[in-house]
Amino acid sequence: MPAPANHLSAADAARLISRRELTSEALVAACLARIEAREREVQAWAFLDPALALSQARRLDRESPRGPLHGIPVGIKDVFDTGDMPTEYGSPIYRNHRPRSDAACVALLREAGCVILGKTVTTEFANNHPSRTRNPHNPAHTPGGSSSGSAAAVADWMVPLALGTQTGGSTIRPAAFCGTVGCKPSFNSINRAGLKFVAESLDTIGIFARWAGDAALAMNVLSGRAPVAVRDTPRVGVWRTPRWGDADDATHATIEKAAAALAKAGAQVADFEMPAGSDRLFDEHGIIMHYEAARALAWEYQHHRDLISTSLLPRLEEGREHSRRAYDSARELARDCRQRLVYQMREIDFLVTPSAPGEAPGRLDTTGNAVFNRVLTLLGLPCVTLPYGVGPHGLPLGVQLVGRQEGDMELLAWAGWVEERLR
Repeated sequence: MPAPANHLSAADAARLISRRELTSEALVAACLARIEAREREVQAWAFLDPALALSQARRLDRESPRGPLHGIPVGIKDVFDTGDMPTEYGSPIYRNHRPRSDAACVALLREAGCVILGKTVTTEFANNHPSRTRNPHNPAHTPGGSSSGSAAAVADWMVPLALGTQTGGSTIRPAAFCGTVGCKPSFNSINRAGLKFVAESLDTIGIFARWAGDAALAMNVLSGRAPVAVRDTPRVGVWRTPRWGDADDATHATIEKAAAALAKAGAQVADFEMPAGSDRLFDEHGIIMHYEAARALAWEYQHHRDLISTSLLPRLEEGREHSRRAYDSARELARDCRQRLVYQMREIDFLVTPSAPGEAPGRLDTTGNAVFNRVLTLLGLPCVTLPYGVGPHGLPLGVQLVGRQEGDMELLAWAGWVEERLR
């Protein structure tokens, strides 16, 4: 018996749609049926209008394919403006808010023939206040954040692709916790017009998929960067980071096992260390993020302080206390490390490092720890997490691959190579 349409990869579904062997309407209907069956438990969606989604699909079924994702439904994190759907940014301040236009990334997906299935749940202003979404593998565990709904929806077969963001670890960590592929591209690879900023020098648009190849298709549509081919013997650096002790035994074993498997497959594997001084970035990321967030949300702080959560409010107040001198110093250190890293990574195709300290915590009052993500976000490097292994409670673990600055498509190609050898 064939698998349901919503279990197809985005690439396979698009291929069938282009051949008229599957309709976008049938694919969207299968996704909506899965949502109807599972949404009460998972709670991944902030807004759905099934009639609107199906009407988009029917219209696309009458057209010739516009691109490699024609007819494919996509979930949109509710921090991106959408002209035909509410955009609430995870905050009661913006309840029933209706933007006039789409964010650039949403407009590009529509232009490429994608169906905008609905808006996925985000934490408040893509920060750290937990959302209502549950981990689809075990609803007593967090799905991570801030892109909680996007990660859970893709992991639970509700939609083949979804957009998220990352300011600290908001794409890589929930993807790892939920067992999906997560791609955080190089900084500003995808145009950010129409995104509600948290921290303008850090916020990066991310992609959730079930296969690396699907993420590469979405990256091609959203960035214009063409797919690339890679050779068969990558040069791999294993970066255990100065915070290796923050990861649990299962994560340690997973990284070592992955490195050994890649070496067995022909990769040249060696240890890797970031430039001297970069260990300070683990803490100084917070100075930059909080300083910028306090200013990005200045209006909300001034006019609706009572509607800001008790998780976010202290962060904004902390950010207002940081001096411009401390902020500039942290950014100068990041720029220096970024420049030196370009030279260090000339002899490396990608790094292997933890995606998260372990499996998703068995709590709903946290989104988990971004310790293995925030420095990479600050450095602007492309990152991809792949599902690999399980933790002590049977939840997914991930392996994070890190590429060269602006080497997004190369990294995604390598991720496909790694995926074949680890899955």
